[in-house]
Amino acid sequence: MAALNLVIFGPPGAGKGTQSEHIKEKYGVFHLSTGDMLREAIKNGTETGKLAKQYTDGGKLVPDEVVIKIVDEKVASIDAAQGVLFDGFPRTLDQAKALDALLKKNGRAINAVIYLNVPDEEVVQRLTGRRMCPGCNTIYHITGKPPKVEGKCDKCGADLIQRSDDNETVIRQRLSAYHAQTTPLVEYYKGKGLIKEVGLHGSPQETSAKVFELLG
Repeated sequence: MAALNLVIFGPPGAGKGTQSEHIKEKYGVFHLSTGDMLREAIKNGTETGKLAKQYTDGGKLVPDEVVIKIVDEKVASIDAAQGVLFDGFPRTLDQAKALDALLKKNGRAINAVIYLNVPDEEVVQRLTGRRMCPGCNTIYHITGKPPKVEGKCDKCGADLIQRSDDNETVIRQRLSAYHAQTTPLVEYYKGKGLIKEVGLHGSPQETSAKVFELLG
């Protein structure tokens, strides 16, 4: 069976990380999260990380050439027999075309694109209440997914933080950038017959069930 290569995208806070974990467990694909990769670079203070931080702190997208270089190097290192789930990439038409090219170079192609379509106001509500563990990157929500002990990670006990970009002003800037630069991807992938659109489906488990149904 050929490797299953998938893209998952949607606005900030749509649940891409949660759904990606469920997809990874079911299909055994490599979860390639550009967000995690960039945050790691920022945390480690690399040159790429310092550059990326200037953009993310202002609610802007990191430049294509930086992201594409990171993704290209990572894809080349993954076993050809294992599928890849791209989470947070591509975000622009140029990135989508670059992804097609780098996958072709690596003997791969996208099989399906999962589009999580979540309204803006729902996004704002989700993200302003989001909390993150700086130790193991586990995500919580003050009402939707609270930790067992307030302010503490269930897994490693670290103090939870609110990301600097999880405030309403920055979130709305991110949504504006998303609609301008990422929404055109819907038409791009529709033209290729790859889009699998998922709206709000209650719990994350119910959303996953819909995703699995669409992937077949």
